[in-house]
Amino acid sequence: MRIVSLVPSLTELVWWFGLGEQLAGRTTFCEEPAGQIEHVPRFGGTKNPKVERIAALAPDLVLANKEENRREDVEALRAAGLEVLVTDPNTVPEAVQMIRELGELLGCRMRAQVLTSAIEAELALPAPVAQRRVFVPIWKEPLLGLGSATYGHDLLERAGAVNVLGRLERYPEVTRETVRALEPDLVLLPDEPYPFTDADAAEWREITPAQVIDGKLPWWYGPRIPQAIAALRAMFAATGPG
Repeated sequence: MRIVSLVPSLTELVWWFGLGEQLAGRTTFCEEPAGQIEHVPRFGGTKNPKVERIAALAPDLVLANKEENRREDVEALRAAGLEVLVTDPNTVPEAVQMIRELGELLGCRMRAQVLTSAIEAELALPAPVAQRRVFVPIWKEPLLGLGSATYGHDLLERAGAVNVLGRLERYPEVTRETVRALEPDLVLLPDEPYPFTDADAAEWREITPAQVIDGKLPWWYGPRIPQAIAALRAMFAATGPG
């Protein structure tokens, strides 16, 4: 089976399944596992894939995501006669189910079981007793924050945090004054999709403790999930509220 993945985390998952040789294409943002995937051809970005080139390649399966990829590109690929699997996990359990289903589809059921068991074992561990109230921006201008009905929100709360934007869905636009009024204990600034830096963290520290984190922790579902849960739980446990 020849696979083209338009989703960085799914590209990494396919490789983790042991199917690197079956990856026939990826996006420019599919950079993991670094040092191994560079030989796989790139077909544009997640928002602007080279549809005609992918269609000409005639892969057996294209992997996409409802949030990361555009509907018009998915429809164009399907119109070209390609099978496109569109994923849409918005909770950790939904990501676990997606891993199982993709493992079954790709003939990697046992390998998928190893990963899902590791995720479930990590979830079963106790979360920090003192829950941190956390704000996670995803873009700087306009200021967009992580809300509910998202994978990142569910991951944060399962790791022991309280998302201060949990009453708002998806990625609401907010102001610094709104965030200040919500009194977060901690601001986590992922380095993707917006490349937040230590300079941004210094600005937020005028309001509350803040730190830059690896953006793959809250956003990438797949083989990183157990590590993400453990890392976030340890982060929240390291310092108590206020």
